[in-house]
Amino acid sequence: MRDGFRIIDVDRHVLEPVAMWPEYLPARMREYAPRLEPFGPPETLAERLNRLGEHTLLPTPLILCVAGVPIMRVPEAAYIEVSLVAERRRELLAAATTPRGHLAEMDATGVDVAVMLPTYASYLVNDDSIDAERSRAYARAYNRWLGDFCSSAPARLLGPALISRHDPEAMVGDLERAVHDGVRSVILRPNPVQGRTLSAPAYARFWAACEHHALTVLLHEGTHARLPTAGADRFQTQFGQHACSHPMEAMMALLSLIEGGVFEAYPTLRVGLLEAGCGFLPYWLWRLDHIEYAQMRGEVRGEVRGRVRRPPSEYFQRQCWIALEPGEAMLDRVVTEVGATRMVFGTDFPHLDHGPGMVDEMMALRGALGDEALRAILWDSPCALMGV
Repeated sequence: MRDGFRIIDVDRHVLEPVAMWPEYLPARMREYAPRLEPFGPPETLAERLNRLGEHTLLPTPLILCVAGVPIMRVPEAAYIEVSLVAERRRELLAAATTPRGHLAEMDATGVDVAVMLPTYASYLVNDDSIDAERSRAYARAYNRWLGDFCSSAPARLLGPALISRHDPEAMVGDLERAVHDGVRSVILRPNPVQGRTLSAPAYARFWAACEHHALTVLLHEGTHARLPTAGADRFQTQFGQHACSHPMEAMMALLSLIEGGVFEAYPTLRVGLLEAGCGFLPYWLWRLDHIEYAQMRGEVRGEVRGRVRRPPSEYFQRQCWIALEPGEAMLDRVVTEVGATRMVFGTDFPHLDHGPGMVDEMMALRGALGDEALRAILWDSPCALMGV
């Protein structure tokens, strides 16, 4: 609790230890356990100077690889710069590797409950270049490990199951296993996987099972995955790719669930859009309502069941929540437009693209937003999203 406000952090990350993969993967898959390896092959100083310029004399840290291939398609210069930031936050990163570390940091900042999301596992599971068996094995290993991680404080550490989308026919079984293990939410990437968007017909049974079990679906992007990603086909830098990936993939994921009829078919499904900001949402919903739906609704209404039968903003208000960023421009106006009951807050701890003072920044908005809206965003709204 902070200043009389209870807080649910809906976007907090574990840093999975490398050693957990051989322990939790089945024996037949342990050859695919990731390990830390050099970023690239040996080269001369001249070659490195030609390739990296001003970053030449900075050492490149080891990167997580499988069979010598990095799990992320990150430019080396960007990886070096991110690693410099990581060096300055060593203690916070170390805290994210254990339940005790997370709980201590939560206590220090006033966070009561946190939703624990993956870091490296999301890249391993969501890789278009691997087969379904391997993707599912990574997901199952991570879910077992996360269950053990959260078991030390199950009322405070909530662990959504990471579901592989490589084999749509297997997704319901994987979901049922997670439900049997006590999981009440799942985490997916917004990107297409194996050529299928979130509204692909092959996922229909999965969405039906999520609705049947009243499971929360969380969508969270991560730059440099081995998947089709907004911006990756146009920009080579972290600057360009990271600017695009999170908000634009969230926008297209929301559109996919609306245009593809998922919300129409499963009206009690709950979906959270995380780490994309919220400033785009009023315009996006306006465009979908007043440009697309107003002029083209017959295009999708005429399908067998009718995929879009109401203005898209109504689907959002009925079934979606979005995580805000405390520093966003005109945030008070966005909260008024969207509604505090459809907005949630996440720190992204301990990831390096957000600072360690996210809760402080959020509490500083009390005057601009008012107590009622702030209480909704920090507690009431995430409780509704997570079904707690």
